Amino acid sequence: MSVLKTASMKIESVVVFCGSKTGRSPLYMKHAAELGKLIAVLNLRMVYGGGNKGLMGAIADAVLANGGKVMGVIPKILTEWEHQHEGLTELFVVPDMHTRKKMMYEMCDAAIVMPGGFGTLDELFEMLTWNQLKIHDKKIYVLNTEGFYNHLRLHLQHLKKEDFLYESLEERIVFCETPIEIFNKIG
Repeated sequence: MSVLKTASMKIESVVVFCGSKTGRSPLYMKHAAELGKLIAVLNLRMVYGGGNKGLMGAIADAVLANGGKVMGVIPKILTEWEHQHEGLTELFVVPDMHTRKKMMYEMCDAAIVMPGGFGTLDELFEMLTWNQLKIHDKKIYVLNTEGFYNHLRLHLQHLKKEDFLYESLEERIVFCETPIEIFNKIG
């Protein structure tokens, strides 16, 4: 791990959006473990989707293994699919996805997006949309492990170039290559 430069955090809680699968690259799991350790070491509360599989389970386990607090929010329908994590500080089982996302957004000061599938992208874009509509002003940090989000980044720049955005991308979303870079930029 590189040197953590952040002296004092202005946040107390981060939501992490990521896959319920591990993906192909071993670096995804390595970054989940590093990110989880940093969250715990910085004494931040992590909010996430409540599952025990894939990157979701890995980051929750890493936060807990390092003495951190983890709040999970999982819809009833996904308790079997994502297999709810039984060892969390707190787990909320909610009726649906909309309730899940709203609760997660309300419980955080900033968002971190790791590699993931449709659900991860849904959560990212809903937060970006809510930012644009001024429903909240929480900054979003994308962990671009091995260039996972390079194509998305180019498309977002295309949206800006074609004048479909109301503000600069940099106002709301920050792309980072490593977990430590995220916390060096959050400060």
